[in-house]
Parts: sequence; structure tokens; C-alpha cells
Amino acid sequence: MSMEDRDGWIWFDGAWMPWRDARVHVMTHTLHYGLGCFEGLRAYSTADGPAIFRLAEHVDRLFDSARILGLELDFDRATVAHACCAAVARNGLEEAYVRPLVFLGADKAGIDPAGAACHLSIAAWPWGSYLGKDGLATGIRVKISSFARHHVNAHMRGAKSISTYTNSIMACREVRAEGFDEALLLDTDGFVAEGPGENVFLVRRGVLVEPEPTAALDGITRRTIHVLAREAGYAVTARRITRDELYIADEVFFTGTAAEVTPVVEIDRRPVGDGRPGTVTRDLQSRYFACTGGRDPAHMDWLTRCG
Repeated sequence: MSMEDRDGWIWFDGAWMPWRDARVHVMTHTLHYGLGCFEGLRAYSTADGPAIFRLAEHVDRLFDSARILGLELDFDRATVAHACCAAVARNGLEEAYVRPLVFLGADKAGIDPAGAACHLSIAAWPWGSYLGKDGLATGIRVKISSFARHHVNAHMRGAKSISTYTNSIMACREVRAEGFDEALLLDTDGFVAEGPGENVFLVRRGVLVEPEPTAALDGITRRTIHVLAREAGYAVTARRITRDELYIADEVFFTGTAAEVTPVVEIDRRPVGDGRPGTVTRDLQSRYFACTGGRDPAHMDWLTRCG
């Protein structure tokens, strides 16, 4: 089904409109120049109804992204958070992916956006596992892309900006054309950065290792894994990671709102560990889904009910 041809409602600049009517002009500034930011949130089915996972953190990051990019929102955090929940409820969804999008309108042309109005839309729709149910269950095959992640001062890594994803798309298309499930990008110094839309962890002798935060987006699922790993007794460290360290890792996994916790079982045609999802990955994946499903009483505060 086309993303245009759907029933439902979209929140657009403070008002609800039918899904099919949520359109913008072809001269929209962000369409031409790419300045904008977005978030991805998931609502999960729980015993108390649908609930968005870590809503406040996602809304905070949206506002942080806008600040970094110099975009001024006309709405406060509480309004945006309420609209995210309402998008799930109004569309009658038990589980959903929620997409707030900040973009500049068609008020002017030219690189300098001064004078272009800032808009905010929020949509919610059913979306299954980003890398597939089989990927969650049995793991995915990954290849290092020839495209490097942006230098930290060339593209602000702290912003979940629209334009960053051109780099992600190029990497993704490159490796999928070669039969792999997902890409992994190195930074401009040749160290491991992140996936096209995921943070990455490796496990070596029971210790979780991730790239330094300067190399990748500060993922909210990544932060969640920090908490769950330490509660489970695993040490977590951040440092520069070389490509060859991935080849000798005991386990590797991706994290992200879309990807959730996805095991990586092959990198550059080399099996990771024994070529199956590892015990640490499985443990953290189980703990993560217990939280998103409202089955972990210690982290019920991470869930916000949608109705």
C-alpha cells in the first residue's frame, strides 16, 4: 500500500487532517535543500493498551535536533508529546511507528532558509520489524559500506537530520545490491561508526563495546541497552573500534527504534562468533522486549499510554 493511499489522520501544525490531504507544495524548501529533522518512535501493545516507548526522550531529541539545525518550533514539548500519543489513538492502532517531521515550507527559494516557515507533522502507522522478523530471530548479514559516515564537524551527528540519510541510503543500497541485509559505516578516520539507521555494539569476552559517541547518533535504544546491560551485570565501554575487531567479536548487534535489538551473524562474509545470535544479545533482546511490552515493572516509566 502506498504511503499516500491510506485512511487515517495526520497532525499538521496543530490541526488534524485526513491522511490523504496532508500534502505540501513542490517548492517546499526542505524538499529542495534537505534542512529538517525527524524522530521515529514506536508504540507497543501492552496489557493496558498501546503505549509509546520512551516518548519524553524522543521528544527531547527532536527539540535538540531542531536547535542544532537552527529551526524554531512553534509548539512546546508537552504539545508534541500529546500529539504523538493522539496520533496512535486517533488512528485506532494497537502498535505503531510514529514519525514527527520538522521541515521548512515553500515561502522562498535559495539556500539561505531565512523567511521560510517551520512546519511540524506527526503521522502514525503500523510498521513491522524494520529488518524483518527473521532478522530479529536468526540475525542478519552485514557488509561494511564503501561510503564513510560524515565527519563530526561536517554533519552534526547530534541532530537526527533529514540530510544525513542520503549517506545512509547510499550505503544501504550499495550493500543490498550485493545481497546483504544491512550496511555498516566507518567514520572518516576508518573506525566503526554505525549502521544506516542503527547504533552498533560488539561483545568480546562478556564486555559490550560501542563506538565513541562522537561517531554516531545518540540512540535512545542505545541508551536503553546501557541500562539493561548494567542491570544484567555486563560491563559497557565506548571507544574507537577497528574494522578487524568486528571480525573477531563474539557477538555483534544493532539497536534502534526501527531495528529494535537485531543480532548480526555475518560481517563481510565472515561469521560473527559461531554464526548464530549470541547469548548476551539474546538476553538483552529479551529484556528490551519485556520493557516495551510493559512486562518489566522496574521500567514502566519508560512507557506512555496512548489513551
